Amino acid sequence: MNDQLAVATFGNGCFWCTEAIFQQLKGVKTVLPGYTGGEVKNPTYKEVCTGTTGHAEAIQITYDPAVIDYRALLDVFFYTHDPTTLNRQGGDVGTQYRSAIFFHDKEQQAEAVNIINQLTAEGVYTDPIVTEVTEIDIFYDAEAYHQNYYNNNKNQGYCRAVINPKLDKFMKKYGSMTK
Repeated sequence: MNDQLAVATFGNGCFWCTEAIFQQLKGVKTVLPGYTGGEVKNPTYKEVCTGTTGHAEAIQITYDPAVIDYRALLDVFFYTHDPTTLNRQGGDVGTQYRSAIFFHDKEQQAEAVNIINQLTAEGVYTDPIVTEVTEIDIFYDAEAYHQNYYNNNKNQGYCRAVINPKLDKFMKKYGSMTK
């Protein structure tokens, strides 16, 4: 096993949904919900929800690249949200729900740009991809009650109505890559 872990950071809508998806993947060690890409220091969930801090709800994934590579994470990222809607994912609207890849090095930046160009060239989406590709700055951990949200609240209405269908769609395509 590789002793060198890597980090990926994505903004692809509600972090409750995205955390639940990426936690399923083999090679993913941790998925931490939080906020990045904004101007306010130490933002709170309440502040980020106003859409005025500039932050995206994001997840920071620690993974073993010997088990799952960055490209596979990007494939899941693009499959499990709509990268063509500006500042919106489903019923969640605002800049905090934007589609964003926060790269940690030049290799991640190049891979993100390459996959966007490939998906565009292949015409995978009818509308243009609006995913921003931005260098990571400071990642702020979300409050404790947001962490592991789905696993701690599976019977909550939002989890049943919104997260479960996303997990079902994910499992149909990526079930062989899950723990």
